[in-house]
Amino acid sequence: MRQQEEYVSGQKLCEELGVSRTAVWKVISQLKEEGYVIESVTKKGYRLLGQPNLLSESEILSRLHTACIGKQIKYFDSLDSTNTYCGRKGEELAHGTVVVAESQTAGLGSRGRSWTSPRGSSIYMSVLLKPDISPDAAPRLTLVMALSVARAFSRMGVSVQIKWPNDIVINGKKLVGILTEMRAEIGYVHQVVIGVGINVLTEQFPEELSNRATSVLLETGKVFSRAELLAEVLDCFEQDYETFLRTGDLSELLEQYTQFSATVGHEVCVLEQKDTYNGRALRVNETGQLLVACEDGSIKKVFADEVSVRGIYGYV
Repeated sequence: MRQQEEYVSGQKLCEELGVSRTAVWKVISQLKEEGYVIESVTKKGYRLLGQPNLLSESEILSRLHTACIGKQIKYFDSLDSTNTYCGRKGEELAHGTVVVAESQTAGLGSRGRSWTSPRGSSIYMSVLLKPDISPDAAPRLTLVMALSVARAFSRMGVSVQIKWPNDIVINGKKLVGILTEMRAEIGYVHQVVIGVGINVLTEQFPEELSNRATSVLLETGKVFSRAELLAEVLDCFEQDYETFLRTGDLSELLEQYTQFSATVGHEVCVLEQKDTYNGRALRVNETGQLLVACEDGSIKKVFADEVSVRGIYGYV
């Protein structure tokens, strides 16, 4: 019963759900307590006028159209980290399970950084995969997820870009972080966990992040349904993931990825462990490497180094 003009009669709900009128009344009362605005009119029935911005299992599943990804949802009011939970419980969880938390006490960012995880404002989730791929191919799934998130935002009317390899940015600030972790042995992947943090309704960031991070609300002024956005991401990811598995690389996804790229064609600064150099990003190849034309005329393949892009995160 989504927000709608027409009323749904209590009798119709009883027949469709196979329950008594008393059971329907109890559920309606519970939904009202959770924040749903439901109008009840004698001889007409019930009508949903508004709903809270929840990330409950039922809210997510009611919006999903996937065959596998997200069909099992593990929802928690609070976790240390959704990625950490998947690491602990991975053997028990099925392929495609999605772990969602309303807040995190020890959220993980890239390169060992923490991820600020306040309650009720963002999306914190991890997707657990058990793919039949080689360990060297697993890191490419980070770029697959970045494309999926960008496509999901596009579907919802928000224009975003991908800062190679996997940051989602808007107006030069970070909107989404993606962290991929793998458990494997030589020649075999046990599991891959892709963590996604999306700043949806955040109104204020810590001072040290205020010039680098932003939210959907701050950039668009609109309040988006977190459950709807999460479901869109999972729908897009299932499509892109199946394409990736079919080809074994990023070849069939690169055109779309490049369309969203905030890096390709721009001046960049590459920070390696022992060297720093400037150049222009040419393209991303099938294995996810960034090809950079250096000032000395050489072309380097960048895989896992820190890359700054002019105009993003304050780099000028």
